Amino acid sequence: MPEPHVENARRVTRRRLFGSAGLGIGSVALASLLHRDTQAATASRGMPGLPGLPHHAAKAKRVVMLWQGGGPSHVDLFDPKPALIERGGQDIPASVRGQTRLSTMSSGYAKWPVVSPIKPFQRYGQCGIEMSTMLPRLGSLADDLCLVRSMHTEAVNHAPGVTFFLTGAQVPGRPSMGAWMSYGLGCETDDLPAFVVMTSSDKGKTCGQLFFDYYWGSGFLPSRFQGVKFRNTGDPVPYLANPPGVSRAARRALLDDLAAMNAAHLADYGDPEIDTRIAQYEMAYRMQASVPELVDFSDEPRHVVDRYGPDVMTKGSFASNCLVARRLLERGTRFVQLMHAGWDQHNNLFSKLEEMCRDTDAPSAALIADLKERGLLDDTLVIWGGEFGRTPFGQGDPKSPKGRDHFGRAFSWLLAGGGAKPGHVHGSTDDYAWNITADPVHVHDMQATIMHLVGIDHTRLTFRYQGRQFRLTDVHGHVVRGVIG
Repeated sequence: MPEPHVENARRVTRRRLFGSAGLGIGSVALASLLHRDTQAATASRGMPGLPGLPHHAAKAKRVVMLWQGGGPSHVDLFDPKPALIERGGQDIPASVRGQTRLSTMSSGYAKWPVVSPIKPFQRYGQCGIEMSTMLPRLGSLADDLCLVRSMHTEAVNHAPGVTFFLTGAQVPGRPSMGAWMSYGLGCETDDLPAFVVMTSSDKGKTCGQLFFDYYWGSGFLPSRFQGVKFRNTGDPVPYLANPPGVSRAARRALLDDLAAMNAAHLADYGDPEIDTRIAQYEMAYRMQASVPELVDFSDEPRHVVDRYGPDVMTKGSFASNCLVARRLLERGTRFVQLMHAGWDQHNNLFSKLEEMCRDTDAPSAALIADLKERGLLDDTLVIWGGEFGRTPFGQGDPKSPKGRDHFGRAFSWLLAGGGAKPGHVHGSTDDYAWNITADPVHVHDMQATIMHLVGIDHTRLTFRYQGRQFRLTDVHGHVVRGVIG
């Protein structure tokens, strides 16, 4: 594949030649970029990916990331440990703790009192996966789930941890996973973005984590590949509606004139951001028709809407975003990233954790069930997880701990559909859910596996920047064959 600067130079030369030959660069660019007039009837839908991709047959055509910001407690939700019940209040032995890196909030503790899981676990499905009774709806889908109990990360704070999972580095500036997929695989629809992001929180009842734009940014890739964020209030996308007195025909004429001017600049400079500008204007125009229909649930059967829970009609809620996500996926969006805050339970674990489960359990399960009923789950990868887990010991008064601290040494994620092995538990931890005892899965391993499932060899999808080739997994990562069905 030619380097970006080489391709830009070729394009400038070619387009200047076309212009000097009297072909009219404006009309040529518009015909190819806008798919107008007679070409529209025969042009393939969407934006093509890179030549040679996918690298192999993909198990998943699309991905939905249900990001649970703040660090859901694996010891309370996904990794049952009878020893934590038997030894509640006792210190975790130094032989277990070792030299584990912890946050500054608890690294200097003199006591490490075990906090038992706050609710019972039970076995779900024919596969018998054990999960908390606080997640009954997800538990009911156990035979469709792949539970990874051996995730681990170096990050001990929220922003670096989220950035690490979503971009491959703890320092901002790299392309996000959705941007990499859009860049490599393109888009299957003309009317909606390839990569859409929606955020939600726990209704302001506790301190949630901030969601930064670089969690879905394009980094050093052209900006057309960044995630398009749908807003929680007003129009999902700014300036979606025409100004008063401006008809759709007038808007079309204005965009045609702008595209012609941008195409002339593109011919002169070959800047990929001009391509982005033209493409985004056109996408905005098409979204004027597609987005209002997308977020209108009036055509959804009542039983489908109800399964997402009582908040589904509240715009910007996690439940509403899950239903919008399903509608995006079935309309051709490749990567949907839902980011929900509220899992950072340092001093309110015993009240807040169950509340967060109530807010997210039904919508998450409804999305999976909905995809399955529509025949989309087999080739849609659903991911549920956060930046790390929570400590098996408690925070606050050693005699009466109120919460749990950040914990990256061992925690859990859920996968469903898209080639993930159903009804399967991968990896294990010791009696304290502290150390991984089998099949560790690092951040970069999970990234490599996700990319593999969508048909991408993570070592081969690269972009040259500042003198070297970069990739999502940097120079690390191995595909985890044990989670692939």
